Amino acid sequence: MQTLEYLNLPHCLRLSNGDAEVIVSTDIGPRVLRYALEGGENVLAELPEMSVTTALGHWNPRGGHRLWIAPEIMPGSYAPDNGPLEHEILGPLSVRLKQRVDATHFEKEMTIALEPSGSGVTVHHKITNRSSFAVQVAPWALTIVRSGTVLLPQEPYKSHADELLPARALVLWPFTDLSDPRWIFGPRFIRLKADPNLPQAQKIGAMNKQGYLAHHSSDTLFIKRFDFLEGHTYPDYGSNCEAYVEGAFQEVESLGPLKVILPDESLEHVEKWTLHADFKLSQSDDELEAALIKLL
Repeated sequence: MQTLEYLNLPHCLRLSNGDAEVIVSTDIGPRVLRYALEGGENVLAELPEMSVTTALGHWNPRGGHRLWIAPEIMPGSYAPDNGPLEHEILGPLSVRLKQRVDATHFEKEMTIALEPSGSGVTVHHKITNRSSFAVQVAPWALTIVRSGTVLLPQEPYKSHADELLPARALVLWPFTDLSDPRWIFGPRFIRLKADPNLPQAQKIGAMNKQGYLAHHSSDTLFIKRFDFLEGHTYPDYGSNCEAYVEGAFQEVESLGPLKVILPDESLEHVEKWTLHADFKLSQSDDELEAALIKLL
């Protein structure tokens, strides 16, 4: 494990196994700032200058991967995380990052572990209620990615003759415009493309029983996996995954179930990441599904 400066943050930690690398900061966050194949481009966006002003202070997206709490509210979701973290090096390829209690009385923690070989990373998220009252919340893992295409899998396709009941819910926001050309709805995938010339925000949520989202940029495929827990209630009308775009800005997001937690109780949520080089994004849903099945 190496200490270095990254994105003007002086106390970052680099985890590398020779195949892939992860960089996290101990100055702010918890955040993952970089995830890449060794020597390759960062699949996470880098936005060091972006800032959102709220009643709680300035919140800086910075790019990369972060932990939030659902459902989204203003200003609570945007509580600043610009202070230093407690961190514990768990091994040569693993580190735990813990934020001090924020302005909304939550404590956020991430443990990041890179596999000994390959690109696999496990990101363990934990939120703890440090208030004096019970709250109903869910952990929300958001990854800001480079400009490209989000791939949200549809549920397995069946003909009307084979299945009469619905497969899942799709969730739309008041600003969602399904006539926007950045959307492509196919029988096996929903695609959401970034376009710097189209600054209007678009967002979709889904009950995703397939347990993964993918993002494609510059012939590199980023896959994040997460559990779907049958019988649990998820935020945003039942969404356990969401995708967002605004110009060149894109996010791929997963969520845990909504639960009531008492003071000092916690919720946890796990994502597993992989990267795949030289992945050609077929326009055919059948070909794309066949290629993804080999990786999944």
